[in-house]
Amino acid sequence: MKKAEKKPGLSALLAGLQEDAVLKEVDRRLKEGEDPLSLVEECQKGVRLAGEQYEQGIYFISGLIMAGEIMHEVGDMVLPLLKRQVSGSDSGRILLGTVEGDIHYIGKDIMKVLLHCHGFTVFDMGEDVPPTEFLVKAREIRPHIVGLSCLLQSCYEAMRATIGLVRAEMGQRGPSFIIGGQVDEQIRRYTGADGWATNAMKGVRLCQQLVR
Repeated sequence: MKKAEKKPGLSALLAGLQEDAVLKEVDRRLKEGEDPLSLVEECQKGVRLAGEQYEQGIYFISGLIMAGEIMHEVGDMVLPLLKRQVSGSDSGRILLGTVEGDIHYIGKDIMKVLLHCHGFTVFDMGEDVPPTEFLVKAREIRPHIVGLSCLLQSCYEAMRATIGLVRAEMGQRGPSFIIGGQVDEQIRRYTGADGWATNAMKGVRLCQQLVR
């Protein structure tokens, strides 16, 4: 008897740039009541896989952009649900941005929504932001925290440069730094950040801890 073939997971579908299949799967699982954040995390893993394939020369930049567009469509489906799910009264100013050389934004955008819902004031710098622009905005708004997003290993140096520049110019009265995306403890140490997160809610909790 022939075994049924196992269907590819959501992250594999996104990494394979299967747009229709990804959106249908997300829609089905949302209708079944699955946690929107868990779906986002699976899709973000797929974007990271696509980024790895780009860095290995398997995908061209068009593939990387396509993965980001699919993730954006997923975000359009889940962000309204996330806004209704969470609320809070913490306060603090947070500066967010995707570092120079990286164009990914949906993880940052989801983080922004959750931070707003938990009472934070968020300033979004957008994507592909040079270190000097982070510094100019940090001097202007004096954030408690700067959050840097990055899904490409080639952009770790940009994270490090941004943190180093802002710290050098603003000194001990400057902000704390968190990094997110395709990061871990080793990357945190390399960049000099105060904390790291690979999903949005962990990032929110980290911001709450740092502000307190």
